[in-house]
Amino acid sequence: MKITDEMIDYIGVLARMKITGEEREASKAELSKIIDYMDVLNELDTDGIEAMSHAFPVKNVFREDVIKPSVDREEIILNAANKKDGCFKVPKAVE
Repeated sequence: MKITDEMIDYIGVLARMKITGEEREASKAELSKIIDYMDVLNELDTDGIEAMSHAFPVKNVFREDVIKPSVDREEIILNAANKKDGCFKVPKAVE
């Protein structure tokens, strides 16, 4: 694939960057190298190789949810400065 000045200008617009003349030439050379390398990778035989989403095995690190007894609601409300109907009563925050 040939990298053109129009492609570099378009990439500059997408990246919201102003690309100068010498930056354009350097970018063309770098993108050409990247695309040439992709062509080399496309030549590899990948038949029978399973696609992967991560380089390392991924496992769930979260623990299972376990239901445990909690503190009694009435015991918690005993510490409330103000209470109403078994709940904490707090000042209004929104008018």
